[in-house]
Amino acid sequence: MLAPERSTSGQRQYPDDAVDRVELIQQLYAAGLSSKAIVSLLPCVVDGDATPELLDRLAVERDRIDRHIDGLVSARNRLSAVMAAAGKNLRTGERCRN
Repeated sequence: MLAPERSTSGQRQYPDDAVDRVELIQQLYAAGLSSKAIVSLLPCVVDGDATPELLDRLAVERDRIDRHIDGLVSARNRLSAVMAAAGKNLRTGERCRN
């Protein structure tokens, strides 16, 4: 995903913008995108080249991430409710209910 140049001694040398690209790649991996999906969208990020198909694929990925976020928010809210009930139980002895 990164194409380094080589110094005369054979060491890899990356351009200054490589740090930003690595951070983007890490974010996309963390969001659950496959390496194949990431490779296909990098030309858009790097060169500004986009196609309608790429935009459709990105929209699908964004929607998947949104569903995942919604699920995480729901899980967090339920956990907060359980914690509140458990705290009440510790204070009052009342059984936890959810």
